[in-house]
Amino acid sequence: MFYSLIIPVYNRPEDIQEVLEGLTQQTYSNFEVIVVESGSTVRSDQVVADFQNQLDIRYAPTGNHGQGFSRNYGMEQAKGDYFIILDSDIIIPPDYLQHVHQGIQQQQLDAFGGPDRGHSSFTPVQKAVDFALTSFLTTAGTRGRKKQVGEYHPRSFNMGFSRGVYEATGGYRLPNCGEDIDLSIRMHQQGFKVGLIPEAYIYHKRKRTLAGFWQQMVWFGKSRINLARLFPGSLKPIYFLPLAFYAYLLLTLLLLFIVPSLGQMFLAMLGFYAAAIIVEGTVRYKSLRVGLLSVFTAFIVFLGYGYGLVKYYFQQSEAYTLPARA
Repeated sequence: MFYSLIIPVYNRPEDIQEVLEGLTQQTYSNFEVIVVESGSTVRSDQVVADFQNQLDIRYAPTGNHGQGFSRNYGMEQAKGDYFIILDSDIIIPPDYLQHVHQGIQQQQLDAFGGPDRGHSSFTPVQKAVDFALTSFLTTAGTRGRKKQVGEYHPRSFNMGFSRGVYEATGGYRLPNCGEDIDLSIRMHQQGFKVGLIPEAYIYHKRKRTLAGFWQQMVWFGKSRINLARLFPGSLKPIYFLPLAFYAYLLLTLLLLFIVPSLGQMFLAMLGFYAAAIIVEGTVRYKSLRVGLLSVFTAFIVFLGYGYGLVKYYFQQSEAYTLPARA
C-alpha cells in the first residue's frame, strides 16, 4: 500500500526538519510526503529542498486558512491509497509506518488513530503538559487508549484514512477548532471502520509554555461547543466535569469563611490531590521539577477547558454555521 503523509507547517522550519529526518529512517518505505506551508512568514522551503534526494517529497505553499483546510489542500495533490495526517511538532520513531501498515491490515481499518507520548528530550514544561493530558489523575488515562468514552475519535496530530474515506467525506469541513473530531464523527456516521493502533505512536512536543497550554485548553473547550452545535446531543455530561472542579474550588473558598473547619478539610483534600500529582509526575519523569509543574498543568486542564466551555456556550448562543472552505 502506498501512503501519502500530509504535514501542515506554520513558522516551524526546525520542527519540520526533525520530522523529515525521522521519515528518512522509516523501516517501511512505500510513501510520499507533502509539506503544506500554511501562510508562514518563516518558510520551510529550503528545509524541504534539502530532503529531495532522501524522500519522495513535495512542498505545497498555501495561505493561512487553518490546519483543516491546509490538510485538504495537501490531500488534493496526494497520490496515495491511504492518507496519514501528522502535525509538524512531533518526533517519529523509525518503525512508525511499519506499525501503521500492519495495524491497518490486521484490523482492516478504513481510518486509524495513534497515541502520542512524551520524549526524554522534551523540556520540563512539555513533560508536565504530557502528564496532564495522559495521567489517570487528570484525564482518567483514556487519551490514546483502547478504552474510550463512546466511539474512538482519532486526532489530527496522528491519524489516517483511506482515499475512499476522503472521497466520501470530502475531508475536513472546519479549518480548526474540532476539525479532527468532526471528521471522525462523520466517518463513523458513514459506516467506516475506525480504530486505534496502539503501537503507531509518535512523540508530541505539545506546548512549550504554560500560557500556551492554557490557550490550547480554552480552545479545546470551544471545540466541544462547536461540535455540539454541529452534532446535537453529542455534548455528554462527562464533558462538563471540569466545571465540577470550579464548583469545588468555589465551595472550598466559601466554606473557609462560613464553616472554617469544613473548608480546611476541603482544602486538605485538594492538597492531597496536588501531592498525588507531584508524586506521580516526579516518578514518571524522574524529576521533582516536572512533578511540581504537573500540578499547574493539571489544574490548567480543568480550569482552561471549563472556561472555554462556558465562554463559548454563551458567546455563541446562535446556531453554529460551517465556514466556507478555502
